[in-house]
Amino acid sequence: MQDLIRPIDRYQIALNDRIIMAKSTLSFVCQNCGAAYNRWQGKCDSCGEWNTLSEEDTTGATSMPVSVRSKRKGRTFKLESLTGKTQDAPRLSSGMTELDRVTGGGFVRGSVLLVGGDPGIGKSTLLTQATSLMARAGHRVVYISGEEAVAQVRLRAERLGLADAPVQLAAETSVEDIVSTLSEGAVPRLIVIDSIQTMWTDTVESAPGTVTQVRASAQALIRFAKKTGAAIILVGHVTKDGQIAGPRVVEHMVDAVLSFEGEGSQHFRILRAMKNRFGPTDEIGVFEMTGLGLREVSNPSELFLSERDLGSPGTAVFAGIEGTRPVLVELQALVAPTTLGTPRRAVVGWDPSRLSMVLAVLEAHCGVKLSGYDVYLNVAGGLRIQEPAADLAAAAALVSSLVNAPLPTDAVYFGEISLSGAVRPVAQTSARLKEAAKLGFGRAVLPESARGEIGSDGGLSLNSVGGLTSLVAEIAARGTPRNAGNGNRDANAGTSEKNATPSRFRRENG
Repeated sequence: MQDLIRPIDRYQIALNDRIIMAKSTLSFVCQNCGAAYNRWQGKCDSCGEWNTLSEEDTTGATSMPVSVRSKRKGRTFKLESLTGKTQDAPRLSSGMTELDRVTGGGFVRGSVLLVGGDPGIGKSTLLTQATSLMARAGHRVVYISGEEAVAQVRLRAERLGLADAPVQLAAETSVEDIVSTLSEGAVPRLIVIDSIQTMWTDTVESAPGTVTQVRASAQALIRFAKKTGAAIILVGHVTKDGQIAGPRVVEHMVDAVLSFEGEGSQHFRILRAMKNRFGPTDEIGVFEMTGLGLREVSNPSELFLSERDLGSPGTAVFAGIEGTRPVLVELQALVAPTTLGTPRRAVVGWDPSRLSMVLAVLEAHCGVKLSGYDVYLNVAGGLRIQEPAADLAAAAALVSSLVNAPLPTDAVYFGEISLSGAVRPVAQTSARLKEAAKLGFGRAVLPESARGEIGSDGGLSLNSVGGLTSLVAEIAARGTPRNAGNGNRDANAGTSEKNATPSRFRRENG
């Protein structure tokens, strides 16, 4: 009797395992943000997108029954000490100074980098040049393309003049085949996967590009990098908002996240480190797009200021810091009378929230009435500024455009504006002043409390301000009406702009 019951029990146990596994693995996953739901719905509650949920196996596990998996024992592995030595260099130079600057000095063995950027911005061009330089230096470099054929990659190399570089190419999308091929022979020093959205692994049952496939493929490649010591660069697509497509967990899995930025109408590109476990974050590398590929720009300040308008109202030079490098860039402001009920506020290259704050401080503490004017602010050259030290330069450019008062062409501005109207100090004041002096600037407008941090200013004339009121009064004193003396209409316009100047400043300046 026991012999008859045992097969039935075994069958029931196996059936229960399959039922439990089916219930635990089926889920509806948003293809935009990676949020998972138990049932299908039209709109994702996490990101707000419609029709992005698809049924997937979210666990990525094998079909092994639960009873068997619970009895599996883990294997032991060797533990290493912190004092271990390695014969290989801790970092591998890419041959491109700007790329090494962003990565923190080169590629670390066993590291995985995620590079994202808009379509056509030049990601493949950058990686083709980097792999070619490393291959010419004698390292084994492999370029795996999942979007282009080998012939297309060769055409790009010929256009860049890099066809003779001994880079190993392949057009493959299966992660298991890629890992098996790369495991043969010498371990590659650098592997480029273009792109991670095209990779797929047979451990999960999902289409390539889905959240589950991207996560599982990235995990398999990261495991290979940590085991062999090869550096891997994953190319990622971006969404319409500029975020890297796919699950957010991939950005946490990799060691560094690099963003390749730039405008299609501009001739230069910026490589920015959003995350870096082996170097500083917010570091940038500047490249110029030419007919022969990307050219490194060793002095980006000179590039950003090469075509600036000298002596025009509404322009101010900001001395900023991007990562560890000082960068000088021109801020352009335009304040024009509006015909709309609600004036426009347009910003390019800066945080719109900080512009709203600066406008509120100018109106509340300095008497600058901008409620009847459209305000436009632009960072020349397409650079995106994130630090609050640009507040003072933006305020100076806005007031200069309002009162038609050109700012000194040899002056730089930097400082953070508080809600009380005070100008607060910022970090790395000496580096900003040295960069300004190197480019021929003669004066600097900076926070008054930052004088104690100044080392060698390079002979600059320093104009320290404690509050925004004094700077606005100084600029307003030099203001002149636009088109004065060209008829009654122009005279009325000039009178209107004079009235826009704070009254207490006119009293202070006669």
